[in-house]
Amino acid sequence: MSLYYPEGWRIDTPQNRNAMLSYSTLADACRDGQILEGRAVVCDSAHNLIVDLGCMKGVIPREDCAVGIREGSVRDIAIISRVNRPVCFVVSGFQKKEDGSLTALLSRRLAQEKCQEQCLNHLVPGDVVDARITHLEPFGAFADIGCGVVALLPIDAISISRIDHPRERFEVGMDIRAVVRSIEDGRVTLTHKELLGTWEENCSRFGTGETVAGIIRSIEPYGVFVELTPNLAGLAESREGVQVGQQASVFIKNIIPSRMKVKLIIIDTFDYTYRPGKPEYFFTGDHMDSFSYSPACSEKQIRTDF
Repeated sequence: MSLYYPEGWRIDTPQNRNAMLSYSTLADACRDGQILEGRAVVCDSAHNLIVDLGCMKGVIPREDCAVGIREGSVRDIAIISRVNRPVCFVVSGFQKKEDGSLTALLSRRLAQEKCQEQCLNHLVPGDVVDARITHLEPFGAFADIGCGVVALLPIDAISISRIDHPRERFEVGMDIRAVVRSIEDGRVTLTHKELLGTWEENCSRFGTGETVAGIIRSIEPYGVFVELTPNLAGLAESREGVQVGQQASVFIKNIIPSRMKVKLIIIDTFDYTYRPGKPEYFFTGDHMDSFSYSPACSEKQIRTDF
């Protein structure tokens, strides 16, 4: 994805700034079909986007604001929500006003089509892509995987440790990496948990006898599940007054690889409002054929094949 990044990645780059220094540099970008970014400052009453280019004003006509607007498969909220955010575009031409001033005519749709044709259409399951979180829903996160083209990351694919809402892992605007899980009718579905490490990789951070931090994730009749990392949870003995979402201090009683178990004792819990941090990835490659979470000696095997 060397040419096609999530929106917001290129707006402050020297190449992008230099292309918008003057009419001459914008005309060069128009001739070359270069994808640029600027900040949308207004959505007018006709739902055209006005973009600040520095040297002049740019206009993205409504039907050129996104793939699908012209066909009616994408609603106008996709235009309105871009105000005060970076938008990608290609310069399609210039329009001279009666006072002699120039306005650049822009197309976000053409930029997205180029991204789709030259990059996204070549993705296969197992490919690892850069993405930026655009919005969160109870069922998952939506992420820009290039030029504003959005893919779904379902909640059960975010991490091994279960969460109630994607906001427990992500914030809007957060940059992440994700794996292509499937592609159906041009729609890309992502997964994330395979990048966060195996059971053994996560367990290697902890040792029996240590007291460490965790988050209470669920309370069951047989015990309390405490998240130690996004891809590792342990089971603690029941304790009165514990609530889901609380921070916890837990003593690691035992680690059993053959059963993929981490036995814990809750020392203390407390309420704490926290913001999710940037994910830490164990896998840094560009493609994975499969992912095996479980230790080889484990009775239970958790595996993803792409």
